[in-house]
Amino acid sequence: MVSPSMQHAARLSRARNGQRAVAPVRRFVLAAAACTVPSMAFSFLRHRLHSPLQSAANGAASAVGHRMALRSASASAVVAENPLLDTSGLPHFTAIEPVHVQPGMTAVLSSLREGFQKFEAELPTRPASYESIVEPLEKLNFPLAYSWGIVSHLNGVKNSEALREVHQACQPEVVKASMELGQSRPVYDALARLDFDKLTEPQQRVVESSLRGMRLSGVDLEGEAKAQFNDIALKLSELGTQFQNNLLDATKAFELTLTDLADVAGLPQTALAAAAQSYNQALAKKGDEAKGVQEATPEAGPWRLTLDMPSYIPAMKHLKSSATREQLYRANVGRASTGKLDNGPLVAEILELRQTAAKMLGFGSFAEQSLASKMAPDAEAVSSLTKQLSDVARPAALRELAELKEFAASKGYEGELKLWDVTYWSERYKEAKYSYDEEALRPYFSLPKVLEGMFGIASKLFGIEIARDDAAADRWHPDVMFFKVTDSSTGEHIASFFLDAYARPGEKRGGAWMADCLGRSKALGTKPVAYLTCNGSPPLGEQPSLMTFSDAETLFHEFGHGLQHMLTHVEDGEASGINNIEWDAVELPSQFMENWLFHKPTVDSFAVHYETGEPLPADIFDKIKGARVFMAGSVMLRQLQFGALDMELHAGLTAGEAPFDVQKRIAKQYAVIPPLEEDRFLNSFAHIFAGGYAAGYYSYKWAEVLSADAFAAFEEAGLDDPAALAETGRRFRATVLGCGGSRHPANVYRDFRGKDATADAVLRHNGLT
Repeated sequence: MVSPSMQHAARLSRARNGQRAVAPVRRFVLAAAACTVPSMAFSFLRHRLHSPLQSAANGAASAVGHRMALRSASASAVVAENPLLDTSGLPHFTAIEPVHVQPGMTAVLSSLREGFQKFEAELPTRPASYESIVEPLEKLNFPLAYSWGIVSHLNGVKNSEALREVHQACQPEVVKASMELGQSRPVYDALARLDFDKLTEPQQRVVESSLRGMRLSGVDLEGEAKAQFNDIALKLSELGTQFQNNLLDATKAFELTLTDLADVAGLPQTALAAAAQSYNQALAKKGDEAKGVQEATPEAGPWRLTLDMPSYIPAMKHLKSSATREQLYRANVGRASTGKLDNGPLVAEILELRQTAAKMLGFGSFAEQSLASKMAPDAEAVSSLTKQLSDVARPAALRELAELKEFAASKGYEGELKLWDVTYWSERYKEAKYSYDEEALRPYFSLPKVLEGMFGIASKLFGIEIARDDAAADRWHPDVMFFKVTDSSTGEHIASFFLDAYARPGEKRGGAWMADCLGRSKALGTKPVAYLTCNGSPPLGEQPSLMTFSDAETLFHEFGHGLQHMLTHVEDGEASGINNIEWDAVELPSQFMENWLFHKPTVDSFAVHYETGEPLPADIFDKIKGARVFMAGSVMLRQLQFGALDMELHAGLTAGEAPFDVQKRIAKQYAVIPPLEEDRFLNSFAHIFAGGYAAGYYSYKWAEVLSADAFAAFEEAGLDDPAALAETGRRFRATVLGCGGSRHPANVYRDFRGKDATADAVLRHNGLT
C-alpha cells in the first residue's frame, strides 16, 4: 500500500489480505480530503509524506538540491536549536526528540501563515500564470510539509507516549492550517482565472485537481456552514489518530506465554526462535522485576505469542493446538473492542461525520464524494467490476471450502470446520497438494539475497542500478537501510530510499507501506526519496532475516510503489511520482512487481540457501508457482467483501442500522463461513478508518486488473526473451512509472498497453478461468 499516510496501517502483510498501503499523497489544495484521514494522511500541500533527502553533515546536499527554509529573521537561530526545522538535507533522525515538535511546529505554522497572507495579498498584482501561482505555493508550503512529515513518519515507525502526546497536541493546528490554505478563495479564483488552453497537460492536470480539491475542502462554504465543516474536518483527523493509537495499543496489550512444549507443537523453528526472543525482549523491559528469571530458549521456552503479524500468522498456520489457535483468533477479531480502547464508537462517529461533510459539499454520500476524484467513473463501474469478479470467485470459493473440509476430514478432523481452523488446514492442504512447506523454505529467501534479486530485475527492466549507502543518511533505527538509485545509461543519481524491513512491536505499526520523503521538483530542486516499510522477521544472532515467499511478495509490492515515485520524469512537484495519481490507480505498479516472483529467472537469481548456497530446487519453484492459484477464489472473494463493505458503509447507513449490522449483512453475501458473533473487524479496519482508503478499498481490485493486464504485455513480448523484456520494461518506465500524475491514468495506461485493461488476465493469473 502507498503508506497509509503514515497513519494508514496496513493490517496483515499482503495487499490481497487487506494489508498494504500507500501513504496518501498530499497536495496544497486537498486539505479537505485529508480531513477524512488521520494526521499525516491528511493531504494538505503537495508534500508526500515525509522528509527530505540527505544530511548536510555528510555532504549529501548535492543530491537534493536547493531547499526552502524558514524565511524569518530568527530562522537561523530556530533551526540551530531545533533539528526538526533543518530543511537543508535528510532529517536528523537521531537528533530529533519529542521535545522539539511543539516549538518547531509553532515556528513553522507561524512562518507559513505570515507568508501565505502576504501571498494572498499579492495575488491581484501577480501575472495570471502557472509559474506565478502554483510554484510559489509549492515553495511556501514545503517547510510545513517537511517538518510535519518527519513527525508523522516517526509516529508510525518509532511510536512512544511522548511522541504521541506532542503529535496529538500539534495536529489540530496543522489541520487548521491545511484547511486555511485549501479554503483560500483568492487562491481558488487565481487558479480559475488561468488560461487553461495555454497550460501544458501536466499543468492542466494540477490545476484541475487543485480546483476540485479545494471544492472538496469546502472553499465554497461560508459562515456557519464553513465553521461546521472545519470542525468536522478537525474532529475526523483526531478520530483517525485515536483509532490508530487504540489499535496499536490493543495489539500490543495481548500476549500469550506458553511454557509447555506440547502447546507449541507444529511451530517451525524460526517461529519458536522468534517467540523465545519475544519473551526475552519483554522480560528485559521489566527491569529489576525480571532479576533471577531465566531467559527463554527456542528449545525449552517460554514462548511469547502476540497479535503482531510475524507472530500471529505462523501460529495460525502451524500450531497443532486448535484451542490455542482459537484463543489467538478470538483475540485478533476482537481487537480494539473493549474498554477505553474500543474503536466501535469511533467507527460510528467517523462514518456519521463523513456523511455530514459530504452532504454539505452537495454530494449524496461520502462514497459519491470519494469517487469524484478516482479513476473509476462512478459507483456503477465499481459495482460492475465487483460483480464480474465475484460471479467467478464465489463459486470457486465454495468449491475450495468443500475440498478443504474433505481434506481435513481425511486427516481425522471431526465436525464443522471452525474459523480458527481454516488457516491451519489450508496450510496442511497446500503442503499435501504441492508437497512443500513455506516455512521450511525460509533459508532460501534471506533478505540480502531477495534484495539482490529484486534490484537485479529492476535493473534489467528499467535500466537502473541500486546500491546501499547507509553512511549517506541519518536513520531512525540501526536496522534501517539506505539505498541510492542510479540511471544505468547516464550514471546520474536519480533517487534514494530508506528500507525499514523488520517488525518492532510496540513502537512500529503493523503492515507494510511506502511513503514519500521527497519528490522530484524543479521548483524545489529536489530528487525523489522514498520510505519502504515492512514488518518482517528480524535477524536472529548471526542468521540473516529469513523470509517466507509471502514476505518476499510484500517487499516486491512496496518496492513497486517506490519505483513509481522514484522513476518519475515529471519535473512539476505537484504531479511527479505518486502525486496527483487517482487513488484507484496507485496499486498498479506495486501489484505488477509481485508477478516477477513467479518468473523463474528472477527467482533463480536470489533463491539460494543462505548457509549452503544450494539453489532453490526447480520442482519446488514449480510447486510455488502452482500454489499461486491455491484458494484463489477465497482470497479474491475476501478482498471483494472488504471493498463492498467499505462502499456500503460510506453510501450511508439506513435508518436503525448500525455499522456492525452492515458488516454482518455484507458477510452473508460474501463469506463462505459465517463470522463469529463477536467479530469486530471494523474496529481494526485501519485502511478505511485511519488511512486513505475510505470508499476506496475497491482500488486494490481495480488496480489488480490493470497490473495483471500490464504484466500480460510482458508475457506477450516473451518472458524468456531478455531483449523483449527490456524493451517492454523501458516502455513501462516511460509511461506507468514515469508519468506520475501528469496525465490521467487511463491515458497513461493506453500509452503503455495500446488498449484499455480487461479482467481476462487477472482471472487467468488466479486460475479462475
